[in-house]
Amino acid sequence: MTLALSIATWNIHKGFSQFNRRMMVHELRDRLRELSADIVFLQEVQGLHLGHAAEHQNWPSLPQHEFLAEDVWKNYAYGRNMVYDHGHHGNAILSRFPILHEHNQDVTHLRFDRRGLLHCAVELPQLAQPLHCVCVHLSLFARSRRLQLDALASHIEELVPAGAPLLIAGDFNDWRNRADDLLAERLGLVEVFAGAVQRPSRSYPAALPMFRLDRIYQRGLQVLGAEVHAGRPWSTISDHAVLCAKLQIRIP
Repeated sequence: MTLALSIATWNIHKGFSQFNRRMMVHELRDRLRELSADIVFLQEVQGLHLGHAAEHQNWPSLPQHEFLAEDVWKNYAYGRNMVYDHGHHGNAILSRFPILHEHNQDVTHLRFDRRGLLHCAVELPQLAQPLHCVCVHLSLFARSRRLQLDALASHIEELVPAGAPLLIAGDFNDWRNRADDLLAERLGLVEVFAGAVQRPSRSYPAALPMFRLDRIYQRGLQVLGAEVHAGRPWSTISDHAVLCAKLQIRIP
């Protein structure tokens, strides 16, 4: 017996279009619902911003992850990474399934470039062990990314059983594709687009993707299909395309 699972990852640019021209958080919520994913990995989620709340009359009163999850994803977690006087932002995971526990690990290398790994254990129906989900948004700087990937691998090796199903998704900022070898060698992970094109899909900028920044890595699941949502209307909402995957997991 198998369980079908759909997932999505999206850097939502704090609810604003490219170059911060327009506030798009309401349109973002509508499009996110259209994807109908079971588990959603989000980056650049605005937990609080007092300036936007004062400037935009229709700015949501809830934190973005709660506003986006409302009435669809009953379970969610938020990892606050970048904190400033007027608010904070970070990563979030939205789930249709119960989140058993969550942990946000600080992997900051440079003080002005704060980063974290949001790790959730998700309970799936009839599965004896949880599905481990990690949402990442790595540094723009190559040396920092290397250190963060090493910290990610060490975290998983320490806390996740070797045979447990695992998903790691987000914005890796890894245009040279250095993450694949490390994650494959140390954690047995495979990128979901690898079977079709042998390398991650292009995802940035969303209007005409050229760079392979966003990823979905899996272990212990079977990939049924993967899709990139780029161009209009997606590119009017965020500067990153959305990556989606349909997976299945065997129920012993």
